[in-house]
Amino acid sequence: MEYTKLGNSNIDVSRFCLGCMSFGDPASKMHAWTLNPAESEKIIKHALELGINFFDTANCYSAGTSEEYLGRAIKNNIPRDKVVLASKVYFNEGHLSKEAIEREIDGTLKRLGTDYLDLYIIHRFDYGTRIEETMEALNGIVKAGKVRALGASAMYGYQFYNMQLCARDNGWTPFVSMQNHYNPLYREDERELIPICKQMNVALTPYSPLASGRVARKNWEADTLRSKTDVTARGKYDSTEQQDKKIAARIHELAEKHGTTMTRISFAWHFAKGVASPIVGATKAEYLDEAVGAFDIKLSDEDTAYIDELYIPHKIVGAI
Repeated sequence: MEYTKLGNSNIDVSRFCLGCMSFGDPASKMHAWTLNPAESEKIIKHALELGINFFDTANCYSAGTSEEYLGRAIKNNIPRDKVVLASKVYFNEGHLSKEAIEREIDGTLKRLGTDYLDLYIIHRFDYGTRIEETMEALNGIVKAGKVRALGASAMYGYQFYNMQLCARDNGWTPFVSMQNHYNPLYREDERELIPICKQMNVALTPYSPLASGRVARKNWEADTLRSKTDVTARGKYDSTEQQDKKIAARIHELAEKHGTTMTRISFAWHFAKGVASPIVGATKAEYLDEAVGAFDIKLSDEDTAYIDELYIPHKIVGAI
């Protein structure tokens, strides 16, 4: 495993982050394909064996049961201070108001079974709360010792920039990471958000790095429960299927050229683009083995340009 600093923080994270949206009680009606506690712990334990120390969940994943399953598995398998736990706030009552942030962090800590969180991420931009209120509240929970560092997720570049300026101008805690929607089929954030992050040394930890599997297999669809029931993924990608299939075909072509898999080529593309730690959602342990093999692949500038060449502008998916 390779490791890197999380932006301007002193937190060392693995170059892969295990996304925990796949874990949780399906009775919560968020997703039909989530794993039960035992299955979740098996994946988490395998991630630890591979050297992955970075785990990402959210207060809204399967009505909080994702946090519960993750916390239980960590407690059973490794000392708390050996892992980096991240969770999120926004898809809750009050969004990013001071009251909501102070309430939701306590709920997250209780469900995870820990007294601090390494990284607290705002899940979206809140149009209904003043930036100053949000940033001051986030700074307060850092100062209280409940959170070590702050991150943001999908939003527009100007919104992220304004929040960072607010933190700087008031002496509050800035964001050190950005978890945005990014992969070879969706590159809209290369226009503004990603350059801003690089300018500010904010670590890129993108979600959906494999475009829900569409850059990891030859066929657009897969015969899995998730593929059949994940309406969110269909909404993200199927409207541009005909154009984006051509990009996926080039990734397959490069996989054959390098004697490897599409998954590894796609992750190698992320690393070539300066990504710190892509979020890997896995429902099978072997998916993690497949991912970490990407460290053996080094794409040339010509390879990445070949993948990028066919990209056309897409509608915004992620930022509200």
